[in-house]
Amino acid sequence: MNALDELIPDWLALPDVALHLDVEVSRVRRLVDEGELITVRRGDPVVRMVPALLLTDEGIAPHLRGTITILRDGGFDDVELLTWLFTEDESLPGRPIDQLRIGQRGEVRRRAQALAL
Repeated sequence: MNALDELIPDWLALPDVALHLDVEVSRVRRLVDEGELITVRRGDPVVRMVPALLLTDEGIAPHLRGTITILRDGGFDDVELLTWLFTEDESLPGRPIDQLRIGQRGEVRRRAQALAL
């Protein structure tokens, strides 16, 4: 078990993400390519998977894309980015992903920008 498995218990394969979003798998791949979602390769057989909490009942977690962009521009790779999103931050309070899921982007973005400098 790696560090991401400890932080993120629930993962979805791309076909499951497509079902959740009611789109074709090709559209999910484009969302990944466009920086709206993050995948890591995992499982047996190894496939691209998305943390389930990046999705809400309404679709993709609000403000996720902008946060991904800030962190990638700051040099974060996808594993580092997911680790940051899913790590408890006492000053928020909670995890950055939880704040984004409820639409609270301000503090999350400020912290992301500070890390990306």
